Amino acid sequence: MKRLFLYALLATVVSGPIAPVSALAQSDTVVATVNGAEILRSDVEVAKSRLPAQLQSMPVEAVYGLLINSLIDSNLVAAAARAKGLDKDPKVRRLMARIEDQLLERNFMTDYIESRLDEKELQKRYQKLIAEASTAQEIHARHILLATEQGAKDAIAQLQGGADFADLAKQLSTGPSGPTGGDLGFFQSGQMVPEFSAAAFALAAGQYSTVPVKTQFGWHVIKVEEMRDAKPPTFEQAAPELRMALSSEIATEYLKSLREGADVKRYNLDGSAMPEAD
Repeated sequence: MKRLFLYALLATVVSGPIAPVSALAQSDTVVATVNGAEILRSDVEVAKSRLPAQLQSMPVEAVYGLLINSLIDSNLVAAAARAKGLDKDPKVRRLMARIEDQLLERNFMTDYIESRLDEKELQKRYQKLIAEASTAQEIHARHILLATEQGAKDAIAQLQGGADFADLAKQLSTGPSGPTGGDLGFFQSGQMVPEFSAAAFALAAGQYSTVPVKTQFGWHVIKVEEMRDAKPPTFEQAAPELRMALSSEIATEYLKSLREGADVKRYNLDGSAMPEAD
């Protein structure tokens, strides 16, 4: 039963989306033939790349047998479908055309973006990030989250009477940080909801709020433990996000240029013309 389940899983993986051509192995070897049709090593690698994360992390040798058997089965079933003429069915052909469009789009855009990802531009954006981060501050804060304003006022009264903030948070806070004394660690201004962030950054190190702070989560009493200049990320840490942002800009600009030269008409679900503004 377990073996059948794995075959079923792999069958869905093999028939899933295809990886970009640029991701395939540069040197291919034939790993099987089915009635003369070749199955390549790159086919196995692509099939493995579409496995669930837990199976992807396994060595290819551990799943090789299942992958290649699934590819063989897929090839045999596809051949049977062609023999029956299913590849001539209008609905199937339309779906195949759509898949072809998606493959062409994915591979073209992957190559287009990669050819225009400029390391100098990434470095320039990183330097801008560093410059902005050099003026940023972050604080280490705690909070006590309560359901009512009166509850927060009572907590403030206890603090003013000499109660320890962390101990009181453990006793009263309804938030997930309650067991650790309301500890939120270090954070920057934009990393918390606006009302909380504004109240926290208005406090000096060692101070707590004397007026309850209301947010969508409830009523807070906030204490700032420490303030410091934010430590900027290294280029290696920032590069993935910078690369993603630049890739998105490259793709957006290219698609915009394509649309400008295209004759596009849109229609509603009932087939009526859609207003140009939509």
